[in-house]
Amino acid sequence: MCPAFLVELKSKSDPLKTLVAKMEEYRDNGTRLGWLLAPDGERAYIFRAGETGYQLVEGYDQELSGEDVLPGFSLNLRKLR
Repeated sequence: MCPAFLVELKSKSDPLKTLVAKMEEYRDNGTRLGWLLAPDGERAYIFRAGETGYQLVEGYDQELSGEDVLPGFSLNLRKLR
């Protein structure tokens, strides 16, 4: 059983490759939308059901949308700076 939506926060000591594999596993098991946030590089990796890979968002001067998984929800990345 997987959540429809999840957020993973990367710490400076976490290997990105490990977290990407973890997010892909969640997606493969039913998670519809996942955000991997890497504040140290101001990057967000967006994982969506039915897609391979991820969308890379660079710079925390924007908002992420909950899309159709969480309609009306957004995260202002500026607050993570």
